[in-house]
Amino acid sequence: MDIESIGNTCVVGLHWGDEGKGKVVDLLTGRFDVVGRYNGGANAGHTVCVDGQRFKFHLLPSGLVRPGVTGVIGPGVVVDPEVLCTEIDELRARGIPVANNLRISDRAHVIMPWHKRQDRLSEQALSADVRIGTTSRGIGPCYADKALRTTAIRMCDLLRPSGLREKVTAITDLRNRMFAALYGDTDPLDAGLICETYAQYGERLAPFVCDTTAWYREALRAGKRLLFEGANGVLLDVDHGTYPFVTSSSTGPAGVASGSGVPARTVRTCVGVVKAYSTRVGGGPFPTELDNEIGQYIRERGHEYGTTTGRPRRCGWFDAAAARYSAELTGVDFLAIMHLDTLGGLREIGVCTGYRLDGTPVEGLPAQADRLARLSPQLEMLPGWAQDLRTVDSYADLPDNAKRYLDRISTLVGVPIGIVSVGPERGQTLYL
Repeated sequence: MDIESIGNTCVVGLHWGDEGKGKVVDLLTGRFDVVGRYNGGANAGHTVCVDGQRFKFHLLPSGLVRPGVTGVIGPGVVVDPEVLCTEIDELRARGIPVANNLRISDRAHVIMPWHKRQDRLSEQALSADVRIGTTSRGIGPCYADKALRTTAIRMCDLLRPSGLREKVTAITDLRNRMFAALYGDTDPLDAGLICETYAQYGERLAPFVCDTTAWYREALRAGKRLLFEGANGVLLDVDHGTYPFVTSSSTGPAGVASGSGVPARTVRTCVGVVKAYSTRVGGGPFPTELDNEIGQYIRERGHEYGTTTGRPRRCGWFDAAAARYSAELTGVDFLAIMHLDTLGGLREIGVCTGYRLDGTPVEGLPAQADRLARLSPQLEMLPGWAQDLRTVDSYADLPDNAKRYLDRISTLVGVPIGIVSVGPERGQTLYL
């Protein structure tokens, strides 16, 4: 893979999130001028490791650890100002400047206290077998208000305290009555306190807020190279994922145009990120899940605990059928295979090549949740390897069985491999 030759690029995860997109974005950012988030919110958790230091990103684009790069939070992102201010403070405390290198869309919607409360209350009201497994960060309710329009708050509203007070007062009155009637929650939201707190957030974030769509146009005219960072994974896409166990935004490259305000043809290259195995957090179907000692082995070796929530991730064999579905949907140009080192020490490794539904082979992913839940994987077992891959510095030095495994993934997904990660650090990366 020739990084120098790729044009404006989008990085997306091909499974259920947590694939390692943060590291891929950091690796590629050295060849770009701008890194933009276009969807999701603080439910994203992207980790970047540099010289033994781990940086965790939830709202800020992962590329900000690279000097000279501008990070953009587009209008398709839902912003939690509290989380964003905390992230900015943490980066600055660790010597990473956040000033003229950050832009936040004035059209981005704001996650308010009632969104988080509704997220929690509505999830608790569901029976355990149909819960989404939300992070309770208010993402879904904020996107719902965005569609409702009259109960939405945007970043531009935080910059006008008088108008903000009028909106917040009306919305809190509505939400207090709704929470009491639907959930028996009689602890009222304090409109005055919310107005004061969020006006302060607006004052603090004001230097970063602008019309990012116009800013992108200027960047393109100036010949700047753009890298777009998808949050969550394609199988969590609100339109194309394993519905209803999905997030509330367009997670694939199709979301770049609406979530950033740039023409769809702006993106010339798409990188699909997967782990060398599969993971999922929260509820929903997971055909290759290993609820046994092998799954626990992968979890511990791969440190598979949520960046955002700390919850243990569900682990399973690599689902090539799901990755192929996502790759065809998004048109990715090459794969980045992460965590290959995690599988070291296993005698054999499974790959899901397809599904059966009640004993009958099926193509693609069924739309209905009950049919998704009944999928069983068609597994192909491949020989493993004992070598520790974290010290391998070239593809040629990989064990033969690791090469065969990678070749099999590429064949089944139908996309060539460009990047292989054998550890969390930048240097623990192989380019094909």
